[in-house]
Amino acid sequence: MPPFDALPGRTRTASPTRPVKLSGETFAALINLSGRRRFTSQRLVLYAVLAVRSGPDALTTSRDALRLFSEAHDILVNGNDSVPGVFCDALDAVYFGSENGDARIREFIVLAQRALDAIEQGLPGGPALVEQLVDMATPLLALLNRITQVYEELSKQHAMRVRKQLVGIMSDIESIAKQARMVAFNAQIVAARAGNAGKEFSVVAGVLSDITGEIDTLVKEAMNDSV
Repeated sequence: MPPFDALPGRTRTASPTRPVKLSGETFAALINLSGRRRFTSQRLVLYAVLAVRSGPDALTTSRDALRLFSEAHDILVNGNDSVPGVFCDALDAVYFGSENGDARIREFIVLAQRALDAIEQGLPGGPALVEQLVDMATPLLALLNRITQVYEELSKQHAMRVRKQLVGIMSDIESIAKQARMVAFNAQIVAARAGNAGKEFSVVAGVLSDITGEIDTLVKEAMNDSV
C-alpha cells in the first residue's frame, strides 16, 4: 500500500467531516499537535505531584494539561476538519502495531484521571496513583518522541515528493517554452521574407518571443524558490 493511502477498516471514535488534503501546512499542524501532546504529558505529571503537596491550584493546572493532552491525542488519531487522523502505514504501526501507542497513551489518560480525582476527593490512594503516573511518564515520553519523529519524517517525505513534482512540471513548461521560441524565431524569418506584408506577423512573432522569455524567467525563479 502506498505510504499515504487511507487505511480501511480501522474503527475510530470520530472521523473528519470531510477528507483533508495533505500539505505542508497540514504536516506543520500535525507536528505541532504531537509536540503539544508531548509537552502536556510532562506538565500534567509535574502538577499532579505538586497537587499532592500544595492543593487546588496545581490540581486545576494538571487537569487543564490532561484536557489538552487528551484533545491532541484524539485529533491525531481520529482527525478533524483541519488534519487527518491515522492516514498511513507508518502511523498505523506506531499507534496500533507493536508499539501499541494508542493503548498506552489512553492507559496514561485513564490513570491520570484516576489520580487527579483521588487527589481532589482526598482519597488515601491518591499519592500512590500519582507515583504510578510518574513511573509511566518516562517511557511514555520516549513513545511520544518516537511518534513525533514519525510525523517529522512523513513531512520530509511529502516535501520531497512535492519538490519532485514541481521539478517535473517546470521541466514540461520549459520544454514547451523552448518549442514556442523556435516557432517565434521561424515566424520572424517568414515575416522578414514577406516584406511589408509580413510586418504585422512580425509583431506577433516578437510578442510570442517576449512571452517565452518571461516563461523562462518564471521557471527559473520557481525552481530557485523551491530549493
